Amino acid sequence: MKLNVNGKDIEIDAEPDMPLLWALRDLAGLKGPKFGCGIAACGACTVHIDGEPTRSCSIAVEDVDGAVTTIEGISNGDDLHSVQKAWIEKQVPQCGYCQSGQIMGAVALLENNSSPTDEDIDEAMSGNLCRCGSYPQIREAIKHAATLKVEA
Repeated sequence: MKLNVNGKDIEIDAEPDMPLLWALRDLAGLKGPKFGCGIAACGACTVHIDGEPTRSCSIAVEDVDGAVTTIEGISNGDDLHSVQKAWIEKQVPQCGYCQSGQIMGAVALLENNSSPTDEDIDEAMSGNLCRCGSYPQIREAIKHAATLKVEA
């Protein structure tokens, strides 16, 4: 099977019904998307397919129709994405397990809404669970990333 991942066409030897998450992690060697729940409820496995946040644990590789972007693909070389910069500056992660999914959700939000309100953030991020409860830091970082994006 051929997938476009992070701007590159890759060949993977996968069963058609293999979840995209496992194809990315086990076959493509991308460890950013995490296994959390396996039922698309927690968001730890979030990737973008043609810019739309998608739970990679619940879509089969045969059903992927578009370019896949993982957290490894959102930065531009050595230059971190504004959301990644904000995450670092605001010291968001605690355990860090959910953070790649949180960041991918935040990137999608800011692509569609460059100046989100608290309510916008809460709604967009509601499907991304954080066991450590770093939601206030996540909200602060998203607002900060929006200002970084404007300044860039």
